[in-house]
Amino acid sequence: MADPRGFLKHTSKELPTRRPVPLRLKDWKEVYEDFSHDKLQDQASRCMDCGIPFCHNGCPLGNLIPEWNDLVYKDRWRDAIERLHATNNFPEFTGRLCPAPCEASCVLGINQDPVTIKQVEVEIIDNAFDQGWVVPKMPDVQTGKKVAVVGSGPAGLAAAQQLTRAGHTVTVFERADRIGGLLRYGIPEFKMEKRHIDRRLEQMAAEGTQFRPGVNVGVDITVAQLRLNYDAVVLAGGATAWRDLPIPGRELDGIHQAMEFLPWANRVQLGDDVLDENGQPPITAKDKHVIIIGGGDTGADCLGTSHRQGAASIHQFEIMPRPPETRADSTPWPTYPLMFRVSSAHEEGGERVFSVNTEEFIGENGRVTGLRAHEVKMNAGKFEKVDGTDFELKADLVLLAMGFVGPEKEGLLTKLGVELTDRGNVSRDNNFQTSVPGVFVAGDMGRGQSLIVWAIAEGRAAAAGVDRYLMGKTALPAVIKPTAAPQR
Repeated sequence: MADPRGFLKHTSKELPTRRPVPLRLKDWKEVYEDFSHDKLQDQASRCMDCGIPFCHNGCPLGNLIPEWNDLVYKDRWRDAIERLHATNNFPEFTGRLCPAPCEASCVLGINQDPVTIKQVEVEIIDNAFDQGWVVPKMPDVQTGKKVAVVGSGPAGLAAAQQLTRAGHTVTVFERADRIGGLLRYGIPEFKMEKRHIDRRLEQMAAEGTQFRPGVNVGVDITVAQLRLNYDAVVLAGGATAWRDLPIPGRELDGIHQAMEFLPWANRVQLGDDVLDENGQPPITAKDKHVIIIGGGDTGADCLGTSHRQGAASIHQFEIMPRPPETRADSTPWPTYPLMFRVSSAHEEGGERVFSVNTEEFIGENGRVTGLRAHEVKMNAGKFEKVDGTDFELKADLVLLAMGFVGPEKEGLLTKLGVELTDRGNVSRDNNFQTSVPGVFVAGDMGRGQSLIVWAIAEGRAAAAGVDRYLMGKTALPAVIKPTAAPQR
């Protein structure tokens, strides 16, 4: 235990300051200012090294949280990154993007602010990169086995790195033109600058992982070729089939899915030549009245992007009621709490509208000009319209951010012939192997839409399953068992 009285000396959680809103809206850089090591060590000292560390249970990766909190407090940063990397391939991703279920289950959080676990995590890895400690980790042997990983999001990359380090020859296929999946084209730059992906890919390439972007497996490479050329296959294509809103007027121009909108902003930041004669990407919020339907993280990503593009006004709709200010009774400790949260994008402006349902899009000359909606209330588990609450709202751009319903079925999955669960995800056994021998699945494609920390954990676990399948045994860690239900 770092400091037995640390949680008494420092009773409140402290986080880095967000840059002033007027300043950060002028660029696409990450929103947080630097956080001093002294402040971070104070926060790490609050960790009580509990007899039963519930933070372990909250983290699907099994991160050794009390251990690296103690090491940071003692200024042993190199030891800290060794302990962090022992369970997490990409703490620079989770430290920025994970909603931190570990903090929700922190024992200190029963009656105080929890330990700032997520911030300690990201500072450990950023410091390690700055010090040059993140170097290629070469395999001791080469097995001669070849593995194809289809999909380059966090699940695919985690599986690929683990299998490469086990001595297999691994090729990662990605149908987009760059590696990274939703990390690359779904997460806005202001939440995670893409340099963090690039520097990790450099390490993986040096270790021997091969990357083939711009290849649509099942089209550019047939399933027969895939099975012939590789001893095992890992499916990590994500849950990319988005949820639609099939109401009158859906066919109007100006109504787009979030993942039709967000990638263009990222491409601009990556330097792609996608701007029109007015200097705008193909889908932009500039000078438009924007309505975002969906109140989750993807909706917030659309919100922050629309702010930076110069929207005239923004409303974000959520069909659920406004959460309580503090942990709801329905989500007691140590579960992930239902409570009202304000992200950096919400802090920047726009109006959040709860308990509202959109019933029709309206337009002129084939283009959306607004929508009709009404308030709803929950009754016996179902939404009911509140009489007399109908309203219309002007809209030049509507963004649908209502989540995803599972993996795309047509194409690769159909051609492989893998079995699906009753929820439409890819079925797998306790080794993450599908119904087709030698074909494994990890992440949202098998689990359903979930969190980045679950994707990395499943990628690592699937890698262990593949290694055992190829070699008869494995030394790769696998701390979770598969489940189709997303854990929030």
